[in-house]
Formats: sequence, C-alpha cells, structure tokens
Amino acid sequence: MNPLLHRLQPYPFERLRKLFEGITPNPAYRSIRMGIGEPQHDTPEVIRRAMVQAIERHPSALANYPATQGESTLRAACAGWVTRRYGVDCDPATQVLPVNGSREALFSLAQAVFPSSASATSASSATVVLCPNPFYQIYEGAALLAGAEVHYVPSVPARNFATDWESIPETIWERTALVFVCSPNNPTGAVMPMQEWELLFERSDRYGFVIASDECYSEIYFRDEPPLGGLQAAYARGRTDFRRLVMLTSLSKRSSTPGLRSGFVAGDADILSQYLHYRTYHGCAMGTAVQAASIAAWSDEAHVVENRALYRQKFAQVLPILQDVLDVSLPDAGFYLWAGVGSEKTPQDETLFARDLFASYNVTVLPGSYLARSVGGHNPGSGRVRLALVASVEDCVDAARRIREFVLRR
Repeated sequence: MNPLLHRLQPYPFERLRKLFEGITPNPAYRSIRMGIGEPQHDTPEVIRRAMVQAIERHPSALANYPATQGESTLRAACAGWVTRRYGVDCDPATQVLPVNGSREALFSLAQAVFPSSASATSASSATVVLCPNPFYQIYEGAALLAGAEVHYVPSVPARNFATDWESIPETIWERTALVFVCSPNNPTGAVMPMQEWELLFERSDRYGFVIASDECYSEIYFRDEPPLGGLQAAYARGRTDFRRLVMLTSLSKRSSTPGLRSGFVAGDADILSQYLHYRTYHGCAMGTAVQAASIAAWSDEAHVVENRALYRQKFAQVLPILQDVLDVSLPDAGFYLWAGVGSEKTPQDETLFARDLFASYNVTVLPGSYLARSVGGHNPGSGRVRLALVASVEDCVDAARRIREFVLRR
C-alpha cells in the first residue's frame, strides 16, 4: 500500500455518518439535507436533450475510446465561455483541457505539478502546499499524497472570512510549490479581490509556485458584479500567458449537473501540456456523450440565470429567519451559509448542534470543524456549521424555520 495513505483524515461526510450513528431522527419531520453541497435543482432540459441526442444520432458514441484532450468542439465551447464570462482570450488548442469534474482535476493536478523533492520525509525539507483554512478537503488529500507539507492559511472573520495571505512567513513562501485558491470559497463564500491576486502573482514570480484556482462556485452570486476570476485578474495585469496559473471549473454547480462529472481547466499552456501528458496515463478521458452535453451547457446562459435566481431567492428568504438566532450573513457568493451557532461569551459545540438538530428536526448540517484543521490550538470551524442551500426554495425555508425553533428551544 502507498505509505502516505495513513496521512489522509476521514472525509467530512464519513465523520458525519459516525456522528449520527444510532440516532433515529424525529419521524414528525421529513428529511432535509443541508450537509452536502450537492445541487438538487433539476438538470436543465438543454443539457439532458444534448446528451440523449448524442447517443441517438451517433450509435458509436459509446463504442469508441474518447481522446484524453477531448473534442476540439468542446475545447472551443469552454474557451468561448471564458471569453464571454471574463473578457479573456484563451487558446482552445493549448490553454484548455476538459476534465471529469473539478474534484478529479484538483487532485490529479497536484500529483502532476509537484517537483521530485515532494517525496522528502522531513518537515524541514518537504515541499509546501498552501491551503485556505477552512477548505475543501481534496486540497489537503492531494497535497499529502504528493508527499507535501500543508500550510493552512487562516481566514479573517472581520473581512467576510477572506484568506489571510499576508500572514504567511517568508520561510514558508520559499518552500511553496503549489497554492490552492478557492474563490468563491467553500465553505465561507469569500471572493478574492484584485489586490489579493496581485499579491499571489508577485509571490509566484518570486518563488516559482503554481496557483490552482478552484472557481466552481463562480456563477452563483448575489450582486450585480460577478466574482473576479483568476484568469481575468491575470489578464488585467498583463499576464496574458497565465504563467504558473491554472483555473479549474465545473458544470456541477453552474448547471446543476453533479452527476455529469464535467468541467475543464484553463491557463498556462506549458503546465497544461505536461498535465495532458500525465492524464494520458491517468485514464480519465471524457465520454463523447458527456462532451456533447457539456458543449450545450457551456454554450447556454439562460439556464444559469434561472439557476442563480433560485439561489438568490433562497438566501433572500432564509437569512431573515436565521439572522437573529445564528451568527450568519450573506456571503460574497456560493450557496453556503457559514453560520456561528454561539458567541464568544457562550460558545457552543458545533458537532452537538448538528447531532441534536438532526435528532430533533431531521435537518442535516455539517459541523464547521470537519472542514478545517486546528492551528495553534484553534480550529476556525469550531462553533460554526455549514448550511448548503441546495434543496428547493420551499425546503430551505422549512429547514430554516426548524433551525430557528431548535435554537430558540435550546
């Protein structure tokens, strides 16, 4: 077995299952799941129809191995979306590569870009990966299995949980090979402004690390101005070759298609060339029917506007119900509420909160500590829970009312 496997911590949802073991939720309430960020909106007809037609019109679509690089028409659709969304020129032949969802790509990209020194065994010599804290757990797993040391970068609650890149000491920057950026952030919803991108670009030029920008929540936002993207920030600063920058995105959240397992990466052509070489061995080419559905999805914005409107409606109705019983506010973007369940004077255990809420009201939320790591004796997820507003508007409002009643009764 891989000797590094023991470094992986249990996945948050495995921990949640253990937390709920032996509990039978109150049968007076039907289940509402707010624990996992799995969109529950109907998949748009334009995407379903494109996939069915691809099989019906081309019976051989399932009979041949697809190319790892994907069809040129898919890469062109992805590049076209980048141009429309960010005002950025992107070469579909060299700067775009389809992937089977951003999760798969985030993990494999780390394995592909790491230097050979990543196998170092001592903490003083190990290559470093910078990871926001709290964070999407794949970042940590990818880094650990590449033999790296993870440096957890704190968030700042006073700045809507923005990542505190300024807090990183010079000795860590010097050993950094990869930086994971998540904007909009999971779970906090924070969006990185230009000045933070400029800091990372300057450090990348100085120390030579790669920036992997996870942007799968970019199309769910609540204000008129859409979130700034990594390629967009680089392009605006004259970095038109996107040097040492790779953006990763997905259709799962944008188009409510988590089961399609479709996304793409875009950025530095030199990195993507080597990553493509890695992927030919990795065995993860996208099926042609999925490619057809993906082309339809990236080429259509009407369903995205409708999807975004549903999320805006949910936040507009849920926040007034919860704001006076939880420490919670509108995030910059994304579909999560990063809610405090107590206060500095009366802190509450977020795991007991999640367990008792499930038992009493059959609502599932995720303890914030499961999405973070303790640094200096403090876990930034302590006293918080993540609420994923992924169910219908009616279910999200119903869940919010149950949570409110639960808090008031406690």
